[in-house]
Amino acid sequence: MKKHFELVLFIVILTFVSIAKVNQANEEPPYVIMISFDGFRHDYVEKYDAPNFKKFINSGASAEAMLPSFPSKTFPNHYSLVTGLYPGNHGLVDNNFYDRKLDLRYSIGNRKVVENPAFYDGLPLWQLVQKNGMKSASYFWVGSEAPIGGSFPNYYEIYDGKVKNEDRISTVMKWLKLPKAERPNYISLYFSIVDDQGHANGPNGAKESVLEADGLLGLIMEHLKQIDLPVNVIVTSDHGMNEVANTEESLIDIDEVFKGIDKADYKLVNSGTLAHVYINDSLKIDNIYKTIKGKENNFNVYKKESFPKNWHYQNSRSGEIVLVAKAGHSLSSKSNRERMITRGGVHGEHGFDPYVTEDMATIFYANGPNIKAGTKLPKFENIHVYPFVAHILGINELPKIDGKLEVLKSIYIQ
Repeated sequence: MKKHFELVLFIVILTFVSIAKVNQANEEPPYVIMISFDGFRHDYVEKYDAPNFKKFINSGASAEAMLPSFPSKTFPNHYSLVTGLYPGNHGLVDNNFYDRKLDLRYSIGNRKVVENPAFYDGLPLWQLVQKNGMKSASYFWVGSEAPIGGSFPNYYEIYDGKVKNEDRISTVMKWLKLPKAERPNYISLYFSIVDDQGHANGPNGAKESVLEADGLLGLIMEHLKQIDLPVNVIVTSDHGMNEVANTEESLIDIDEVFKGIDKADYKLVNSGTLAHVYINDSLKIDNIYKTIKGKENNFNVYKKESFPKNWHYQNSRSGEIVLVAKAGHSLSSKSNRERMITRGGVHGEHGFDPYVTEDMATIFYANGPNIKAGTKLPKFENIHVYPFVAHILGINELPKIDGKLEVLKSIYIQ
């Protein structure tokens, strides 16, 4: 009798273990889609009354605002979001800069340098995911087109701004419908429309693009209802937008700033609101700095050793001298300045110091099965998104990064 009972008990336990193993095998791991609406300022949802964003926020989590890293430019901040590092630590110090060691100028429009892995440090999320036995995908994201560390995302697209936004969404949904073994658990998705209109018309003229973005978000969420997967959606951006009048006062003539300085003594890389000055002879740094400092008006000039600490910007790729425009102004060549003044009106700019220019703040919204609905976060820096995404995906061993999980962990639920 006793032996019979023990045999039955053994069979019952074995059955439970087998069922548990089957359930564990069938259980879906979490998924994350990280979406960037480039140039989406922190106040656009309320400013333009975007209904799908509001619905997304009300049933999910949101932050008062998210601070971009310095400089508040597109490439540095998209790469900070996927590495958890400040630009001074991941190497993309601007949209345009010069690297002395490589003797190359990085420019976002230069396909050859954009695909050169030598410019990218850190471990991007798509690689982190792969190292942890999952697949990753990217429909346009800074760095995803370069073989960083020798590899790409499992699925990715070479940037082409002409691709319709709806087609981008369709491809993402196809990825999520792949067989489980081939399906990416992490997907990044990028849209440029809000930034494009913000630059053209200024932030007060971006309504059409914000509402178009709102429609795209609504479309994504409708599609996800048809897919039976635990997908978490994180909606974010790289920077906000500031209005600049196309006037003589607002457009700083950078050619005039450098008048009287021998062009053979320096290399200038100007990104509009931020300009790097690479000095050929270190003994001439002080004299060149003093000359520029004497013309300081509506911009601030810094020597590298005097960069504000919260920039985290001590990198060989940042200039020995850096000029940063004040909000409402930009650094412009003489020819471009004349063209913009003739055009009149206003345009939009970013790249300003995000720690002093409120308009540079952007968005962070999250929604999904692992997101605590109705939670609100105070303003935080974008470097903290990386460890949060990793945590959702069950990845706890991270490389050395600047971001900290505890900043966003309160909105996570198992």
